[in-house]
Amino acid sequence: MKNCVFLTMDSLEGFVSDDALTYEPLAELGWRVHPISWRSIDTDWSDRAANRYDAVIIRTPWDYQQAPQEFLKVLKDIVASGVPMENSLDLVRWNIDKIYLYDLERQGIRIVPTQWGTTFDRSTIKQWWQGWNTTELIIKPTVSANADDTFWLTQETDEAVWETVAQTFQQRSFMVQPFIPAILEEGEYSLFFFGGSYSHAIVKIPKANDFRVQEEHGGLIQATQPSTNLLETAQQVYKAIPFSPLYARIDLVRLPAGEFALMEVELIEPSLYFRTDTKSPYRFAQAINERFR
Repeated sequence: MKNCVFLTMDSLEGFVSDDALTYEPLAELGWRVHPISWRSIDTDWSDRAANRYDAVIIRTPWDYQQAPQEFLKVLKDIVASGVPMENSLDLVRWNIDKIYLYDLERQGIRIVPTQWGTTFDRSTIKQWWQGWNTTELIIKPTVSANADDTFWLTQETDEAVWETVAQTFQQRSFMVQPFIPAILEEGEYSLFFFGGSYSHAIVKIPKANDFRVQEEHGGLIQATQPSTNLLETAQQVYKAIPFSPLYARIDLVRLPAGEFALMEVELIEPSLYFRTDTKSPYRFAQAINERFR
C-alpha cells in the first residue's frame, strides 16, 4: 500500500467534509489515507528513508487564512522534503490571494465586477454604489475562506457594522463587488474538475435572510446538471488556470444580463461535495492514482 496524506486542520468540528468517501476507492487502488493537520508539530515530512508518505493532498485546512504565511511555510517544508504535493505550491501561491481574479480577467474571463483596495475609506462606497447602479455591496478580504470577515453592505446597514468593516480593513487588502441578486434567486454554481476532466456540479443557495452559501452558514447544497453554457464557461476558466491542478472548483453566478461570471476558482482547500455524486469519489481517487503513478 502507498501512503497518502490528506492535509487537514486540528479539528473539523462545525464543518462538513466528505473526504472519507474517497478512502475506500483509494484503498482499492492501493492507497492508505492519513489525515494530518497542517499545524502538526510531530510530522517529519523529510522522513523519506522509511518511505512514510508517497503523496500529500491539500484537502481541508479550513483555517489557513488565519495564518497564511505559516501555512505557506508548512507547504514549503513538504515540498523541500521531496514528498509530492497537490495542488502544487505554485498553484497555492497564485490562488491564495484573490487578486488572481484580475489575472484571469486580463485573459478574457468574465468575473463579477470587482474593485480592489488596501485601506478602507467609507466615502468611496457612494462611488461604488453609483458606478454599479446598486445599493448592495459585498466586501471581503483578498485572503479569506469560509466567508470569514465578509460583509453585505446596504444603505440600511447599522453604524456598528460600518465601524466593524472599517476596523477589519484598516490595514488589510480587500475586494468590493456588487451583490448579485441571482445568488438568492437561483444560487451559486460550483463545477468540479479532477485531473483536467469535469466531474460533477452543485448549486448552493443561502438560507433566508443570508447571502452566504456555505453549508456551515446554513446554505442548501443540491446536485445539478449544468447547462451547456454553464459548463463551457467553467471549461474556459479551467483552461486559463496557469498550472495544471489535480482538482479545481469553479464557482459561477448569473449576472443580471444573463451571462455567467466567475466568483472564485478554488484550488487550495475546496469542499468537493462527494456526497452529491456517487461516482465522484472514484473519479477523485483515479485522478490521484494517475497523478502520482
